[in-house]
Amino acid sequence: MKETAIQLNIRLREEKPEDILAFLYNSYPGKVTFSSSMGAEDQVITHMLAGIDKNPSIFTLDTGRLFYETYDLIEKTNKRYGIRVRIMFPDREKVEQMVNTKGVNLFYHSVENRKLCCHIRKIEPLRRALKGNKIWITGLRREQSPTRKDISLAQWDDANGIIKVNPLLEWTEDQVWDYINTHNVPYNPLHDKGYPSLGCKPCTRAVMPGENIRDGRWWWERPETKECGLHQSPKKK
Repeated sequence: MKETAIQLNIRLREEKPEDILAFLYNSYPGKVTFSSSMGAEDQVITHMLAGIDKNPSIFTLDTGRLFYETYDLIEKTNKRYGIRVRIMFPDREKVEQMVNTKGVNLFYHSVENRKLCCHIRKIEPLRRALKGNKIWITGLRREQSPTRKDISLAQWDDANGIIKVNPLLEWTEDQVWDYINTHNVPYNPLHDKGYPSLGCKPCTRAVMPGENIRDGRWWWERPETKECGLHQSPKKK
């Protein structure tokens, strides 16, 4: 499958996002799934998928600490497209043990604690959601973060044993919002309040003018640590 990822990267790199998604759905029927954080990019992809498949496989990770606006958007998205976004929850016992041992807001105390919280609330549910699939679609874009500058359109995700495809990889933020406005795509109203990137409420703040779009995520950490582990940067050779 690593070789297949290389082939897909070559085959699809000149294609439009809609054509990439259509190709994947036709080539891997029943084996393609999309992980949505309900962010702007993800809503663009959801709109595209809804035009390709009447019941696309879309899931989101409910960490238990999301913004109210995110939950509301899930409902609006389901209603708008006549779909059902699958909700993945973390293991209750592991969350309870972590919180009762390290505290409710453990993630502020150290990078290790924050990564533990992300692992239990995000990574483990993600692995369950990806199980049985061959293609994992994401809304990653190259310009979002320094940790994402080296990713490819299609790449082998060794941690999850799956091909990850990023159809909006080369899109700019302006392209994302032009698409949303043109197609009247529902989006999180927090984007209009200075939140370009949304995750868990305690770990997300609005950004100031001139800041990077990911500066509002885990703002107390250094830029090079600002990933939750869902998306590993390619290893440098």
